Amino acid sequence: QVQLVESGGGLVQAGGSLRLSCAASGRMFAINIMGWYRQPPGRQRELVATIIRGGSTNYADSVKGRFTVFRENGKDLLYLQMTDLKPEDTAVYYCNAVTFSPSGRTDYWGQGNQVTVSS
Repeated sequence: QVQLVESGGGLVQAGGSLRLSCAASGRMFAINIMGWYRQPPGRQRELVATIIRGGSTNYADSVKGRFTVFRENGKDLLYLQMTDLKPEDTAVYYCNAVTFSPSGRTDYWGQGNQVTVSS
């Protein structure tokens, strides 16, 4: 089992910055991928950024150059540094972790954090 606890959501003005944190506990050694997804109002959940065990990252085109995903403490802490925030970044942000076992792939999710960017 993997548990993910998020923090750092809130209200910020356009052009500002915000950092989201995700603390993982449990079978962290089994985590292959961690990342961030978001669900804007009235839209489906979408990828924001991912980072794999080897350190390679992937970003949605909409956030490239503005958001950075990184890890600390041997991958048990995940962060999303958001800069130059735009109103269209407003969404509920979810931390994600992926594990693999003989039974297959399992996705774990944080509780979600609201990020609201005002004009």
